[in-house]
Amino acid sequence: MKKFTFAALVAIAAAAFTSCGNGTPSANLKNDIDTLSYAIGMAQSDGLKDYLVQQVGVDTAYIDEFIKGLNEGATAGDDKKKAAYYAGIQIGQQIGGQMVKGLNYEVFGEDSTQSVSVKNLLAGFIAGTTGKKQIMTLEEARQTAETKMSAIKRANMEKQFGEYKKQNEKFLADNAKKEGVQTLPSGVQYKVLQAGSGTVPADTSKVLVHYEGKTIDGQVFDSSYKRGEPVEMRANQVIKGWTEALTHMPAGSKWEVCIPADLAYGERAQGQAIKPFSTLVFTIELIEVK
Repeated sequence: MKKFTFAALVAIAAAAFTSCGNGTPSANLKNDIDTLSYAIGMAQSDGLKDYLVQQVGVDTAYIDEFIKGLNEGATAGDDKKKAAYYAGIQIGQQIGGQMVKGLNYEVFGEDSTQSVSVKNLLAGFIAGTTGKKQIMTLEEARQTAETKMSAIKRANMEKQFGEYKKQNEKFLADNAKKEGVQTLPSGVQYKVLQAGSGTVPADTSKVLVHYEGKTIDGQVFDSSYKRGEPVEMRANQVIKGWTEALTHMPAGSKWEVCIPADLAYGERAQGQAIKPFSTLVFTIELIEVK
């Protein structure tokens, strides 16, 4: 049987059920349509309780309140005023719950003492929705959000990982002084372990490489050598530091490459091994340019 969406379920429920106050409607299976309606309702409830708890954050101690809202929403019919109100409740809860939590984690990481302003978030959201009292255009809002988020996030990460950032910067400064180490204009450092004489890839070239990546303390976070086979990739579909190195390497080369955080993941963490502001140390073997 075709699986119905929750929207379809609500429409069917509104037409087929008679509500008994705010409690559970009483089933009355007088004919095939009644039986079909009940069966669809029961079938569509599969997994709903887990969804409410895990995805929506409903406390099952208040399941009667959910049923109350469900009844009101399903029996509102074509009442546009009620439909608008219920939509506002639903989206408002998503903003106040999931969106705010997600934004706080994105901007402030594990620092639970800081939060975006829900008041100003709603002010901007409402201004954008109604077209009234707008302080900036939509395009200005997008650009401002991106710029401010990056700046605030970076400042917050520097506060949390400032000492680690200094350690990584010192590593690069010390490494630059070692014999055989060369520095590209971007800041990427490399040492030739094996000289190649083949084609130097363009940034759009496909390349076949073997590699191993480490943090400055020697912890390996990725290795094609351990997986036992080289990797094919396009030179411009990796972190900026990799693209910079690849587009200077002749095929057949094997380099040790040190990539500053700004050309890697910056203030972002990647899994457990790569902390914010990590300098990444790679052994890169360019086997073939395709």
